[in-house]
Amino acid sequence: MTVRREARSDDDGYRSPLTPGLRSSEDARRLAGEIGFAAGRLETLAVDPPGLYAQVAAEADLEQASWLALLIAYIGPLESDEPFSAIEAARAGWPQLPLLADASFGPRGSHEPSRSAEALGAYIRFAQRAGNQQLALNADESWTPAQRFERIYERLVLPGLHRRARYELLVTLGRLRRYPLAAPSLLLTEDDQVLAGAKRVFAIGDRMTLERRARELAAAAHVPIDALDLALENWARGERITQGFHGVDLHGADEAAEMRALAALEC
Repeated sequence: MTVRREARSDDDGYRSPLTPGLRSSEDARRLAGEIGFAAGRLETLAVDPPGLYAQVAAEADLEQASWLALLIAYIGPLESDEPFSAIEAARAGWPQLPLLADASFGPRGSHEPSRSAEALGAYIRFAQRAGNQQLALNADESWTPAQRFERIYERLVLPGLHRRARYELLVTLGRLRRYPLAAPSLLLTEDDQVLAGAKRVFAIGDRMTLERRARELAAAAHVPIDALDLALENWARGERITQGFHGVDLHGADEAAEMRALAALEC
């Protein structure tokens, strides 16, 4: 069992209407740092993706690219110098199940040992019912990218595939321009680490209000809303998950986003 203690700093009088749960300028600066990293990661993912993300972007066969993106989200990059090594070792081509018996899993992976075949099998059936993954993930051509993201996210509620993996899959496919997808909000539909962080930062439990306050913070910091998905979890846990970007040069995108977040939070 792993026990994590919430990282909290002493109340030094800091207050911001954007983050009513924060009482410390140190906590606010730390949040700005995590927003900066997460936003920089997304920007770099779109222009210079590392590791297996680059393979998803370059793969000519969209079925294989989609399946690899699903495996990245499901198994999860490791926090190591070789973040994709476990995925590389386990991966199999579409629609074969990966070899997960001895696999390692990243901190954001969705894997549950007793449910791996169930979860991945459910995804395969989800795609095959539509004809293939491309048809399943594109669905209605009349949808906007935001509508497509939200509605496919809802359709991906499958046994053993948790919110963060579903969200990460769609963010990845959208950022790599494999599908027209754009996150409209955080879509806080499950009790996970992102929701826990949001409750602490925004000082409320109502999910509609959390979504509104998250959008307001993202807008004020001039970062995409999907950056807060990783940023809020990292801020709450006090230990950064790099999600495949361990040691990757973000070309200053993280620093620029952090400065915007610091300005928005006035800290």
